[in-house]
Amino acid sequence: MPSEAVVSLDRSTLRERALQALRSAITSGHYRPGDPLRETDLATGLGVSRGTVREALRHLQQEGLVTAGARGTLRVHMHSPAEIRELYQVRAALEGLAVTLLTASQQRETAVQMLREAVSRLDESHRSLSEHIDADLAFHLLLCELSGNSVLVNTWKHLEGRVRITILSDGDENHHQIMSTSHHAPIVDAIEAGDAFQALGVIQQHMMIAADRLASSAD
Repeated sequence: MPSEAVVSLDRSTLRERALQALRSAITSGHYRPGDPLRETDLATGLGVSRGTVREALRHLQQEGLVTAGARGTLRVHMHSPAEIRELYQVRAALEGLAVTLLTASQQRETAVQMLREAVSRLDESHRSLSEHIDADLAFHLLLCELSGNSVLVNTWKHLEGRVRITILSDGDENHHQIMSTSHHAPIVDAIEAGDAFQALGVIQQHMMIAADRLASSAD
């Protein structure tokens, strides 16, 4: 009986490690949108069974990172312009709720200080696109976390991988402009002023600009 429990735990741990490795490979850009994901090659590279890889890929399909192409071949999902706009509409709704909650929060002053520190890291020089995306998404995650709504945070995190590969697939360094301080400071200014209407408008405009930029590149 104890040995069976150990085997079950080992399999579970192995599956989770394979899932984390594949998710990281996709969201870091090692595998690009449209790249095929062959079970045999992945299993060999990870040193696990094809069954373990299959389970991990099934989970990544549920996350929207992997999709079945022609003849059932699994590939890294390539978002269509319509999907990108929908993705950013949901982000606008989630982060709009976050800024609305923050403007009414008794902890607003502390939150503003933390957000300004996060904004200051956006324009640090000599960063790769991947590192800049990390800083950008760290700001937006912090925005959600400071709202105090755990369901909001968990929902946002579920979308993070799809957002990351969408930006990476753009492949244009000009996207740095959207992730700059000048595009984020107004969000914090509105929160500091306690103006929920303005904060909501700024975050919605921010998401609309990003969606238009990314969707046009995906055409």
